[in-house]
Amino acid sequence: MWVDRLAREIGALGQAETATPERALDRMSAAAAREVPGCSAALVVIWHDVAPGDDRSDESEEVAGRHVVVDYGASHSDLATAFEYQYTTDEGPTVEAVREMRPVTVDDVLREERWPTYTSMAVQCGDRSSVTFPCELEGEVVTFGVHSGRADAFDESVVTPLMALLAEHAAVALHTADRYTDVAREAAHMRRAMSVRAVIDQAKGIIMHARGCGADEAFAELRGVAQRHRMKVADVARSLVAEHADNNGR
Repeated sequence: MWVDRLAREIGALGQAETATPERALDRMSAAAAREVPGCSAALVVIWHDVAPGDDRSDESEEVAGRHVVVDYGASHSDLATAFEYQYTTDEGPTVEAVREMRPVTVDDVLREERWPTYTSMAVQCGDRSSVTFPCELEGEVVTFGVHSGRADAFDESVVTPLMALLAEHAAVALHTADRYTDVAREAAHMRRAMSVRAVIDQAKGIIMHARGCGADEAFAELRGVAQRHRMKVADVARSLVAEHADNNGR
């Protein structure tokens, strides 16, 4: 069945070593648009629930109590435009799904009365009908939406439970991709730290050789120069190593 195949594909997106949340979102939306019957475009959004004083947003006091977008993937640019309009006006099926934490179905946007300002934008962007399902993701929310340029494109009784399944797989895949990103970030930090240590050790060796001093005294010299010039010790070390190499090369 298409939903099983799509669920496996979505789940696999978070397993690749090159996976990132941004890449996974784009591929999820493209896969849904390709595989879900009647779907012409898909939208996957990660939301964060802002609380007063939340450091993740400079405007947390102003938006406290509402969800803000962390990132999203849209299979088509027109759907991205429609979503950005929803987010700006705080009106439309996707923002209602995350605000109410329940599935939101649109049979035909031209018959809708819930979001009067969104109707014309949706029609311009070719978004006539849709089903959007929200799923919690460790303090955040993922909304998974399928959209169509045709009215009454989806059978709510059939599509909604399937969307629930896909949203759960998307949440798990995004969590996995985010964990891979954290691991990659930590590894990059470790590589940088090792590189910094290596160049500082080189600089200490140069000072120890030139002055006949010990490692602690050499490091103290590096730190003193850094403080006087308001530089990082690593930057002072790099400059010394580069200067030493230039002098030896002459």
